[in-house]
Amino acid sequence: MSGTSHRTADQPAQDPTTDAGAGATSDGRTRVTVLVALAANLVIALAKAVGGLLAHSPALLSEAAHSVADSCNEIFLLAALRRSRRPADRRHPFGYGKERFFWSLLAAVGIFVMGGCFSVFQGVQALRNGAEEDFTGYVAGMSVLGVALLAEGASLLRALYQVRAQGGGSGLRDPALRTVVAEDGTAVLGVTLALIGMGLHMATGQVVWEAAASLAIGVLLGYVAYRLGRDARDQLIGEAADPELSGRIGRLLREQPEIDSVEALFTMKTGLDSLLVAARIDLVPGLDSERVEEVAVRIKRAISLRVPEAEQVFLDVTDRRAGEARESPAATGERGGA
Repeated sequence: MSGTSHRTADQPAQDPTTDAGAGATSDGRTRVTVLVALAANLVIALAKAVGGLLAHSPALLSEAAHSVADSCNEIFLLAALRRSRRPADRRHPFGYGKERFFWSLLAAVGIFVMGGCFSVFQGVQALRNGAEEDFTGYVAGMSVLGVALLAEGASLLRALYQVRAQGGGSGLRDPALRTVVAEDGTAVLGVTLALIGMGLHMATGQVVWEAAASLAIGVLLGYVAYRLGRDARDQLIGEAADPELSGRIGRLLREQPEIDSVEALFTMKTGLDSLLVAARIDLVPGLDSERVEEVAVRIKRAISLRVPEAEQVFLDVTDRRAGEARESPAATGERGGA
């Protein structure tokens, strides 16, 4: 198998900072979005915790745990943004792009454990033990939730604005940005549930309403954690490129006059905007070894130009009709390498 990165001397001159610059700009915007969410959640978590303790409100304490979980997760996401852009080295020849997916998985676990489990615990405890019918502090607690709703809404609008600026749905390919949107959206819904639960508890004197709100918040957080964790898992274990992108690469290969057939095509995401491409191609008969090498280099160059994400391109070049496998001389020392 022959393989080289598309940034090699045998390819057209390109500005090596173009992709890095675009990625750095996108990361800069995402970092601001995460910092905005972190600042909002730290302040809100403290206010919710104080209000929940004063009012003995399980729903408000559940929301405090939710905000604490979100704050920890934003720290994970900041680490992901910093570490995932490190250049490839000998030990990690495909780079550190999957760091984003690892830290996003930790964020999902944090949402589930610190937010979801604690919220369910608070709801169960309220149902088992009841609650004091002294609503001292409830008005202040609901006021805290009102302010939290405004702050979380502002953070969500900031995240949605960035998603739109980065191409709508395609902007959610970034696990850090996707996690912030999910957290802020869940926070807005969670605060709304807590307000409804506290309001109905005050109106009816039945703690079941507030306990139900706390349980609903826990279930909501568990579902969001599951979805985020599933996405991160798929990308960590080696997710293929989108079908549309794989199809484009396949069509590009079949368009080459020297290729008789494409026997196999494999792709794997190695980062947010990086892709590994490996193909087994059967060439038309009659090409000498020097010509095979030229064809392999040109095909890799064509893939790299048409698909900038393809940072690693590997070709297994064969001549099936000749009854023997040929390998490009460019592959010397690169079998299985980067």
